[in-house]
Amino acid sequence: MVRIPDAKVALSTASVYPESTATAFEIAARLGYDGVEVMVWTDPVSQDIEALRRLSDYHRIPILAVHAPCLLITQRVWSTDPWTKLQRAQAAAEKLGASTVVVHPPFRWQRQYARDFVAGIWRMANETDVRFAVENMYPWRYRDREMLAYAPEWDVTKDDYRHFTVDLSHTATARTDAIHMIDRMGDRLGHVHLADGRGSAKDEHLVPGRGTQPCAEVLERLALTGFDGHVVIEVNTRRAMSSAEREADLAEALAFTRLHLASAVKVPRP
Repeated sequence: MVRIPDAKVALSTASVYPESTATAFEIAARLGYDGVEVMVWTDPVSQDIEALRRLSDYHRIPILAVHAPCLLITQRVWSTDPWTKLQRAQAAAEKLGASTVVVHPPFRWQRQYARDFVAGIWRMANETDVRFAVENMYPWRYRDREMLAYAPEWDVTKDDYRHFTVDLSHTATARTDAIHMIDRMGDRLGHVHLADGRGSAKDEHLVPGRGTQPCAEVLERLALTGFDGHVVIEVNTRRAMSSAEREADLAEALAFTRLHLASAVKVPRP
């Protein structure tokens, strides 16, 4: 028999860039995604809780996660203070009914934030039912040089967090073993960013199945272990030549994910 886990499959609003946050809701609803993860960035709609609520209600698609504005291009979104950003992300998640806030480890130049980060994330996690799921990152590379841009670690399993996000494009860029990383995360794995990569120095975020990462194996493992977090399609469609091509890529990603989440296991008959 086939057992399908409770995990919901969501579309990251980043997956439709350079189209808008509003477009992501429309595409997610049309293709049959279970929800969306809102990437909070320079699109004003992504920063506006009431606008997001209206989009969710209009398209009848829930917001399952909020990605805090941790990118270089979002350094001034929701304040320049990183803790204020996380507080606002938590408040947004609570008001929108999202279960998870995704957060990156600090950049190394954010020294005070980095020193307090592990303890601070625990403190915030203890104050809410929202999961703070800290995401694995990667070293930055240029030719033969490697720079460690994140602190305390790009490999977040080396520090103590209640919940993790695993990103398979980031494991590709880091050239690390995704399965071993998931093993280290254990039952603290709370969130998945599904994408692919080929080990390039660039963070590629390919459609699952188009790179070298064990996307299918990871999904099958999630099914077998009864994973109840969210699987979020976070892919790069910037090179799509048209809206139709972008939508086809996102439909392919959804079909791949649903196929491999359906695990063929023996289920006791009632």
